[in-house]
Amino acid sequence: MSAREFRVLSPTAILGYGFPEESFRNGVAKKPDLIACDAGSTDPGPYYLGSGKSFTDRAFVKRDLTFMLVEGVRRGVPVVVGTAGGSGAAPHLAWCRSIIEEIAREQNLSFTMGVIASDVSKQTVKAALAAGRIQALPFVPTLDGKAIDESPHIVAQIGCEPLQKALAAGCNVVLAGRCYDPANFAALPIMKGFPEGLCLHMGKILECGAIAATPGSGADCAFATIFDDRFVLEALSPKRRFTRESAAAHTLYEKSDPYRLPGPGGLIDLTGCSFTDLGEGRVEVRGSRHEKTPAYWVKLEGSRRIGSRSLSIAGVRDPIMVRDIEPVLEAVRQQVRAMAGNTVAGELYFHVYGKNGVMGPGEPVRITTSHELGIVIEAISPTQEQADTLVSVTRSTLLHYGYPGRISTAGNLAFPFSPSDIRAGDVYGFSIYHLMQVDDPAGFPLEVVHVRNGAKS
Repeated sequence: MSAREFRVLSPTAILGYGFPEESFRNGVAKKPDLIACDAGSTDPGPYYLGSGKSFTDRAFVKRDLTFMLVEGVRRGVPVVVGTAGGSGAAPHLAWCRSIIEEIAREQNLSFTMGVIASDVSKQTVKAALAAGRIQALPFVPTLDGKAIDESPHIVAQIGCEPLQKALAAGCNVVLAGRCYDPANFAALPIMKGFPEGLCLHMGKILECGAIAATPGSGADCAFATIFDDRFVLEALSPKRRFTRESAAAHTLYEKSDPYRLPGPGGLIDLTGCSFTDLGEGRVEVRGSRHEKTPAYWVKLEGSRRIGSRSLSIAGVRDPIMVRDIEPVLEAVRQQVRAMAGNTVAGELYFHVYGKNGVMGPGEPVRITTSHELGIVIEAISPTQEQADTLVSVTRSTLLHYGYPGRISTAGNLAFPFSPSDIRAGDVYGFSIYHLMQVDDPAGFPLEVVHVRNGAKS
């Protein structure tokens, strides 16, 4: 058994989700060699990448970072954060960087920070497309120049190499743009000579904090110790523990293939993987291997504006309307479209909660017994004014629509809010979700910033 080990503290599933201070202190007491955190995801949808805004709240991002930076810097433990600002494009990176610099001033911290941009220019993407170095992921349309031009921010999901470049340059705080989630946790132990497969598999689990424990939570800490032939997982709250089932299940999280997990430059092969319960809420993982691909591919992400959205939220309690909700909504849709004609462009959607609001047409339960329904009326139009008009006329038409069997002549809808109509602003859709071949995986811009007593020097 090897005596070498490397300890990693993961404070939370996404920076800004928070964590109990007690759990974090328990992790710090275990003397980690790295504090790392994923700060973003595409899960909240395309809006945040396209708009340049974060889906996490600044106050809690600062709260989480303060714990991480103060303990990391003062104890000499590297701190690595990837997918800054939620989506990892230039405005998100600048936003998160400003928070770090603010904390440094307030806490009088000194450190060397590596800031890694993962933005890819439109010219670079077009050149790769012309050279045949772009591949569409499954169920994604072929990329074209129009999609590239209409995407305000295009990012690459970078791997370990740019992080390792920053760490090798002496950076003890690393802030990266869009990043392969496990890389935040795996880059440094791989540099130390630990097996890539184990490091990346460990990172795959740690990137979601204590979600992989039971009961799972994205707002709690997790800890891993990696050796030359295995790694061991443990929770840091007495409320949680890792089990064989929870660790194995989370390994499959967001993956279509249970044995081969692709990432930048290769894949994690789990065909020989084993999970062993060590007791006391700890699980040992062995057998994870990394296979490099002949060419190095990174995933590109981009989104573009497709219109503006307005909403209205209402409840339905009349049993006759509840029973016949589908034909009622379809009749309202046709009446609105006839009245609007060509003067109001846009698409109209009804989301019926209590029946099929989550899955829509894919809902397998065809017969429900709900005594009330929640309806979200959604209009998406080229302009905000048109979306406002479309949702307003739909709301008023549905409110007073005379469906068969209707007894009351009062309104059909109960509105929880006044005003009843909500401007939701710009709508974005993913425009780029493709792989791009790169020659230099570490070739993303690195800025080294020296912070002394809270000030840049």
